[in-house]
Amino acid sequence: MKKIEELKSFSKDIKSKIFFDYDLKKTNWFNIGGIAAAYFKPESLNELVSFLKRFGSKEKIFLLGAGSNILIKDNLFEGIVIKLGKKFCNISQLSDTTLVAGSGTIDRKLSEFACQNNIGGLEFLSCIPGTIGGGLRMNSGCFNREFKDILLSIQAVDKTGKIFTIPSSKIKFFYRGNDLSSDLIFLSASFKGKFEDKQKLQKNIDDFKKKKNEAQPSKIKTGGSTFKNPIKLTNEKVWKLIKKSVPLNTKFGDAEISQKHCNFFVNSGNASFHDMKRLIDFVQEKVKLKTGIDIETEIEIVE
Repeated sequence: MKKIEELKSFSKDIKSKIFFDYDLKKTNWFNIGGIAAAYFKPESLNELVSFLKRFGSKEKIFLLGAGSNILIKDNLFEGIVIKLGKKFCNISQLSDTTLVAGSGTIDRKLSEFACQNNIGGLEFLSCIPGTIGGGLRMNSGCFNREFKDILLSIQAVDKTGKIFTIPSSKIKFFYRGNDLSSDLIFLSASFKGKFEDKQKLQKNIDDFKKKKNEAQPSKIKTGGSTFKNPIKLTNEKVWKLIKKSVPLNTKFGDAEISQKHCNFFVNSGNASFHDMKRLIDFVQEKVKLKTGIDIETEIEIVE
């Protein structure tokens, strides 16, 4: 393929790694997925920009974070998967209560850093499984807090390699999303907290983690919350709609519903994309039939 030959030529001029025919199963929490034609792991902003200037406008690109809320098809992904390297995972303190984090940073790490530096308001991040970039994209949240509540600005790059800063005041956030172009790659973000006692912050984090562990499955192959809460249609949580609409022992192959939290679907063995997608479609259909409510996936499906 011409694309592959161009990528191989480009890879000789950079320090960052480009892998070919890359197995995507090991990149996500479901442990489901096929092969990526190319997998690029940029280790510097300059090399990411160079890549985008050359390939960004003519190739299908998917940006991979922690892989905590994605379901990837089993067949060949014809485009290029980008996974930001360690240089995009740094955290720094700008002022007493302002932090900057690279978009590859794990949410929990930012929460821990804030706690160690007496910065409050970010404790909820300790319970969000993913990266800063993914959290910004989804406006992730829990315990009545969302990314929009702590965000000051985002640094991003578009598919032509142009870098710019977007103040949070210019972004329209909503439940599990925002109005920013899906073509943007987030590089870093600045966050505002408030001064708090370190011991109090650690207690908040411990309490949040305890509540999460009591309510949600962990240390299994799951993609987190499968569906969004349909807040525009009802005040009822989506797990309650599922519980009243679907036999909770429903399974397709090794794709099944968690017995601990029915909005979490689990790969209990060697589930395929088809198995998990059938389960998602089945639950959506049954909830619609029982309640009249259309529920939308929170998990991103990559095809």
